Amino acid sequence: MDLMKIGKYLQDCRKEKGLTQEQLADKLGVARRTVSRWETGANMPDLDILIELSDLYETDLREILNGERKSEHMNEELKETVLQVADYSNEEKERLLKKMHWLFIAGLIGFCTFLIIVALGLEETAPYEAIGSFGLGIAFGMIILGVIFTSAYAAKIREFKMRLLRKAGNAAK
Repeated sequence: MDLMKIGKYLQDCRKEKGLTQEQLADKLGVARRTVSRWETGANMPDLDILIELSDLYETDLREILNGERKSEHMNEELKETVLQVADYSNEEKERLLKKMHWLFIAGLIGFCTFLIIVALGLEETAPYEAIGSFGLGIAFGMIILGVIFTSAYAAKIREFKMRLLRKAGNAAK
């Protein structure tokens, strides 16, 4: 994919609709700077936003991904598939955020337990020493697990999206 070409196409479509970057950003619920990054080819919009742009600009999703106009229109079946993929992607993000939320709460509880034991001066007392160490270990472990968890899932979701986009593009040809 040629991000510069796609960015130029997105910019042309926006101008055809008579929208500023600020107005488009407000419609999509993103920052104006984000729209600017799309149009300069620095970033690509998420799949669900690409679909919104396709509807807003009344253009084919394949045209956006190719960065140029085509004469044929995207069939409804393909559009439905892409919408389902976008929904799945958003559901996965929500699930991941919930898991991360609980991991960090567990880590916070462990760290607070450790701090309370240290603040009370009980870190040298038999059962509290083990409890405090366990709490600190939980906190540290949850942070490491959170970093590993998010990086692995973020990469998997990104790879899945790209595979589906390639399949959808090949099926449409």
